[in-house]
Amino acid sequence: MRLVFAGTPAVAVPTLRILAATHEIVAVVTRPDAPLGRKRVLTPSPVAAAADELGLPVIKAARLDAEVTERISALHADLGVIVAYGGIVREPLLSAPVHGWINLHFSLLPRWRGAAPVQRALIAGDAEIGVSVFQLVPQLDAGDVFAMRPVPVPSDATADVVLDVLADDGAVLTADVVDAIGEGSAVATAQSGEPTLAPKLSLEDGLLDWSQPLGMIFARLRGVTPEPGAHTTIDGARLKILAAEPAASDSPALAPGELQGTKTAVLIGTASNPLAVTRVQPAGKGAMSATDWWRGLHGHDELRAGS
Repeated sequence: MRLVFAGTPAVAVPTLRILAATHEIVAVVTRPDAPLGRKRVLTPSPVAAAADELGLPVIKAARLDAEVTERISALHADLGVIVAYGGIVREPLLSAPVHGWINLHFSLLPRWRGAAPVQRALIAGDAEIGVSVFQLVPQLDAGDVFAMRPVPVPSDATADVVLDVLADDGAVLTADVVDAIGEGSAVATAQSGEPTLAPKLSLEDGLLDWSQPLGMIFARLRGVTPEPGAHTTIDGARLKILAAEPAASDSPALAPGELQGTKTAVLIGTASNPLAVTRVQPAGKGAMSATDWWRGLHGHDELRAGS
């Protein structure tokens, strides 16, 4: 089939690659180049880079306005496929392809509709997540579902690791749905159950509350890593926590927010067992091991996380 593909981040690339191998991609729509790194160098999105490698025509657009709609409509595509593009498809573009648009979403719909399904699922402590391919409609992630695939959440995995797993599984599932639509055998069913929402994370979502038990704190840390990042305050300064794990069962009991250095980590007390922090980034500095950061502090006994 003639496909229009819309996507931006790395998690969309596996789907683009698998579809390009078996169908005609008449256009790849992605967000414009963005400044990256300390030098703020304009850099193509991962999808744009992959499309260039595959020799596919690219449309870079911050939003799908009338001009972009006209360009896509003129291609007479059979189907649109969208994976984390970062913009809303509205009419008349929604109906421009013969079969409309399908969307790969990283949750088991209707759970976690929105921009951050994996992150919200991890924060909530979900044991299972998955991927859904559904018919795009004007309402947020509310269309009929062609296929879903549950995936157990990898133990202790952070959001970026889980997304990589789902990106590969979702690419295969999306390709199967595209083939079925082309063959005329695809069947979509209405979503069933009470929807939950997964709005985009803010910096405040990464703030750890040491009065909570370890399980809740570690779940939040996994969900906000790598973005927007888990953090706490030490003596009024923000400390980003880049890597951590539940402390060993024989670790000393610590009061919530109490700090204790060891040879391999810095322990921070919670309402239950401590969190063992192994890598941090202090405000205005680069990433470093937690033990190096701890050795550089003065007045250890007077400092507490969250202060």
